[in-house]
Amino acid sequence: MTDAAPIGILMLETRFPRIPGDMGNPQTWPFPVLYHVVHGATADRVVLHGAAGLLPDFITGAQALVRQGAIAITTTCGFLSLFQAELAAAVNVPVATSALLQVPWVQATLPPGKRVGIVTVSATSLSPAHLLAAHVQLDTPIEGVEHGQELYRVMVKGETTDLDVARAEADVIAAGRALVAKRPDVGAIVLECTNMPPYAAALQTAVSLPVYDVYSLITWFHAGLRPRAFR
Repeated sequence: MTDAAPIGILMLETRFPRIPGDMGNPQTWPFPVLYHVVHGATADRVVLHGAAGLLPDFITGAQALVRQGAIAITTTCGFLSLFQAELAAAVNVPVATSALLQVPWVQATLPPGKRVGIVTVSATSLSPAHLLAAHVQLDTPIEGVEHGQELYRVMVKGETTDLDVARAEADVIAAGRALVAKRPDVGAIVLECTNMPPYAAALQTAVSLPVYDVYSLITWFHAGLRPRAFR
């Protein structure tokens, strides 16, 4: 392995734009990445139907990425926390399937009486099984963007291949504000959806709380895989 060894990213089969900051845009990352599209793994199937029947295909994809030189594996959907244990067992490299894995770490940084809240692409679909697989407490506050104008219909329902970035950002901000309004004890937010990092800065400004996402997860992940040399 070299210092340029890449992270392997298991991609859903999607048609929407991968804008800068989106996990599926290679320019998002300050290190090399390898992509493998898992055919048949649509957002609808993964988010709304529990990724039923897809585990063997994700394992095959992860193993293919490792053979290509990936030093670790991640995915482009936070709902794939369901496969964390199985993927980690199937490849001989570290695996981080979901931004939700950060929730316990972020909780440890907060003062007494404060909680981590989650903003997700679909609160109605984010089940106890998803949370338990990422070691997230089941009473964690959650808010979704299902009733927004853009992200859900584009990312999950696949109604169009176009993306109105301003409307998508508004969806994330609205969900974050609703979360904080309902739960004033929220002291930080984790974005489940891997398509939300482009809007994290705007959300942080809007709610004046720390915001974490898959970008913060994978840059942390990579930092341990290839630590900075100071001499």
